[in-house]
Amino acid sequence: MSSNVGKGDRSIGPVIGYTDADLGALCQIVADFEDVEIRAAREEVARVRVLARAGQLARKQAMGQTAKVRAHDMALRSIALELGAASRVSDRSMQRQINDAVQLVEDYPTLLAARETAAITRQHVTLVVEAGAPLPAEVRAEFDRLATERCLTDSANRVRAAVMILAERMHPRTPQERHQDAREGRAVRIRPLSDGMSEVCAPVPTVIAVGIDDRLTQMARAVIDSRPSPAAPEEGPNVHGNVFTGDARTMDQIRADLFAQLLLAGSPVADPVAGDGEGPLGAIRAKVQIVIPALTLTDIDTAGPADLVGHSPIDPETARELAAGSTWWERLVTHPVSGTVLAADGYARPAALDRWLRARDQHCRTLGCRIPAVRCEVDHNDDYAKGGKTEHGNLCHFCQRHHSMKQFTAWQVQQLDGGILQFTSPTGRIYTDRPPPVSVHFPPDGPTNSQSEPAPF
Repeated sequence: MSSNVGKGDRSIGPVIGYTDADLGALCQIVADFEDVEIRAAREEVARVRVLARAGQLARKQAMGQTAKVRAHDMALRSIALELGAASRVSDRSMQRQINDAVQLVEDYPTLLAARETAAITRQHVTLVVEAGAPLPAEVRAEFDRLATERCLTDSANRVRAAVMILAERMHPRTPQERHQDAREGRAVRIRPLSDGMSEVCAPVPTVIAVGIDDRLTQMARAVIDSRPSPAAPEEGPNVHGNVFTGDARTMDQIRADLFAQLLLAGSPVADPVAGDGEGPLGAIRAKVQIVIPALTLTDIDTAGPADLVGHSPIDPETARELAAGSTWWERLVTHPVSGTVLAADGYARPAALDRWLRARDQHCRTLGCRIPAVRCEVDHNDDYAKGGKTEHGNLCHFCQRHHSMKQFTAWQVQQLDGGILQFTSPTGRIYTDRPPPVSVHFPPDGPTNSQSEPAPF
């Protein structure tokens, strides 16, 4: 989706408003919700600690036994059956819960303490545990501390890349070595479903999967955009022809159909504009957004992963291959300590201002959203129609969902110095969103003066 600057006016319809009674009710709902969240977090962690005690009891019972592994498993099965019967779940399910609880209590005490105070969410906990799963036991404590610190700053979706990259860099084996091993498992499998359907599964490198997803989405949008307006008369072929007239398929249905057509025929069976074969629809290519450290590009830092924005880290060799084949790229200058983008330049397209904004924002700037900037629209925070200027201090990226919400609801957005966004909710609460640091930024070794010159990465 191309950037769309200047859509900040509210001329399409009225802003959704609130009466004083509605605002009072909403304020009470928010306060009650926060109270419930805190109590739920405490109860959740209390349950984890009880289950961990069950696992530790099973371990104690196995101590001194000749066949410790078997004795521990039997003790754990027995306890799991007891707790499962009390809570009406299977002993297998309860045993998994006990094992997960023991791991949380023993390997991630800092994370668990943060969850207990509702400083982070359950999604943060799941993210950190999954990211830390491949790490050896000797680095778990440090990973627990650093990952929890990062989780305290933003939503789980926003910190995902930083936490996963942290885990990548703390692993004793390089990302490239592990990626090469994982690639050996690539395959295509069919999983039968009911009602004459089946699921096609193919584990592939992440950047390939993201490219497939992006191309299918772009093509499906082109099909939907080609549909005539509701008022236009239906004309032309419709079932097997090359005009998508009367097409009522959903986005997911179109993506699935295109997926099958591309695999079986090599191109869309029908192009909504140019007829059968390679037309504008078939010519659409995937677009991915990657942040690569300069040292990774030069092959000096062979262990440094790159960030596939909106998804996960990728190994340095894949990043270098993509960079070598790219028709345009842009350089970011970041602060040596915070990693905040200070400037951007580049060659060819797009416009310098768009390059700068994409470098600063990286993704949709609405609270908790991480849709990549290349899939977002550019918004005038102060409406262009009301005199808002087209300059970096009045522009930011919003995805289509949040751009519309900013236009047609009572939420307000103000941009402060340094690209900081201040959101004011209908209840008057103020939330702040800061420009994200580049996830693959690494501070230099040794003490660093925060006033020192920025380093390019």
